[in-house]
Amino acid sequence: MADRFRVTLAQLNPTVGDLAGNAAKAREAWEEGRKAGADLVALPEMFITGYNAQDLVMKPAFHTAAIAAVEKLAADCADGPALAIGSPWVEGTELFNAYLILKDGKIAARNLKHHLPNETVFDEVRIFDAGPLGGPYSVNDTRIGSPICEDGWHEDVAETMAESGAEFLLIPNGSPYYRGKLEVRFNHMVARAVETQLPVIYLNMVGGQDDQVFDGGSFVLNPGGALALQMPVFDEAYAHLDLERTDDGWRAIEGEKAHLPDAWEQDYRVMVESLRDYLGKSGFRKVLLGLSGGVDSAIVAAIAVDAIGAENVRCVMLPSEYTSQESLDDAEAVAKALGVHYDYVPISEARAAVTNTLAPLFAGRDADVTEENIQSRLRGLLLMAMSNKFGEMLLTTGNKSEVAVGYATIYGDMNGGYNPIKDLYKTRVFETCRWRNANHRPWMKGPAGEVIRPNVIDKPPTAELREDQKDSDSLPDYPELDAILEILVDRDGSIADCVAAGFDRDVAKRIEHLLYISEYKRFQSAPGARLTPRAFWLDRRYPIVNRWRDPS
Repeated sequence: MADRFRVTLAQLNPTVGDLAGNAAKAREAWEEGRKAGADLVALPEMFITGYNAQDLVMKPAFHTAAIAAVEKLAADCADGPALAIGSPWVEGTELFNAYLILKDGKIAARNLKHHLPNETVFDEVRIFDAGPLGGPYSVNDTRIGSPICEDGWHEDVAETMAESGAEFLLIPNGSPYYRGKLEVRFNHMVARAVETQLPVIYLNMVGGQDDQVFDGGSFVLNPGGALALQMPVFDEAYAHLDLERTDDGWRAIEGEKAHLPDAWEQDYRVMVESLRDYLGKSGFRKVLLGLSGGVDSAIVAAIAVDAIGAENVRCVMLPSEYTSQESLDDAEAVAKALGVHYDYVPISEARAAVTNTLAPLFAGRDADVTEENIQSRLRGLLLMAMSNKFGEMLLTTGNKSEVAVGYATIYGDMNGGYNPIKDLYKTRVFETCRWRNANHRPWMKGPAGEVIRPNVIDKPPTAELREDQKDSDSLPDYPELDAILEILVDRDGSIADCVAAGFDRDVAKRIEHLLYISEYKRFQSAPGARLTPRAFWLDRRYPIVNRWRDPS
């Protein structure tokens, strides 16, 4: 009986639907493990399909092709270590989320996911059937238990595997980021290590998929919860983990322990990685955005440059007669600091043409928000024309505060294919700009130093759609607005909760009203990076037409 066992952990970035590409990544991982003398090469949950593939997995032609790709992979990787890979699996009429063990040219064993998450961004009850509580599988006479992702968050699956003879736990995951998630995962895995008194290997994928970013951070715990190995967050990486048999059972030999960044860096990295992968996986190489001289477009420009490089980013100033010289100067300064292509496209002539065209219809009516929105929609029209002409994806720049209360023009400044700051409240936008000015990391493709000059951050926010306009004319100051939204959205709280926190009831009611009536705008808005467990889209799903209001 062997006294050492080597596992190659492959923390990699699959692409949803790219069965051939994901299989090629799996073969490369297997080769890495074979060269390192591994007994087992492990890949994350649903790796062959990419994750989260949503209803695509239910399509018979797709899951049949995915299983065929795994069977071919087993044949290709017959001579060497076992390969563990996440895949759909069909038995009779049932479809499972499975972890398949490939050995000697065939699928030698499989675990089927038992606990199917059905909250936040997950709809697995809709997609998969629940597997039974299963036991361990054997690789080279060593018995391994593999609770799949959510199964690792519940004690019954790990306990059953331990009681059935598992000598350590290898838990494959497709676990997406939200702020504070690393600690949540760690606490759950410590509980499994303490309960089972087995080593626990937590293997997560990396990479962006639509609004979600899988942040990696794979780690290994010894019985009792002591950290033996920590892989980096967000980066593709391999780790060759050795376990050895002792008088007290198997123990992981300590390896490297990567540095884990703070929440500000993690959030910023998520916004960069989500944009980078959204573009790369959808086939876009370049982006453009309207650069207004304000803080939101400035941070989106910085994120874009850090994601794909300044040479692939076009910024456009589209001034009207309400655009201040200060905004013109600030926008140009940001563009120069980031090194992007900068275009200047006034909208005055186009606005005059639209105004003249509508004049007979609008005769006798006072100017109102209609004329303000025409400016925003003209900008959206011109930016989309440039997007079509140059093949550059248009980025939209509305922060979570604006998205929440509808302080944005549909078919205007909401135009775009992706919104990196969709889940970032305005108060955090200010601080994120300051963080980026003070910090630079190797994964950033943009320049170090101050890329957003202080005036952009410190001046009063304004849409500049009428004379002397300020955001505070229409909304509470952002610290108050964001605190109310944090109660109503992130905590799903009530008006009474807002009042108990010290906010005026009428103000809270008004914000609640704006939140509900803006649902139709959010339904049509671009996807954006998920930073919290209550991001707009899959995390928070409300009816578009809704007459209910909190009576408290």
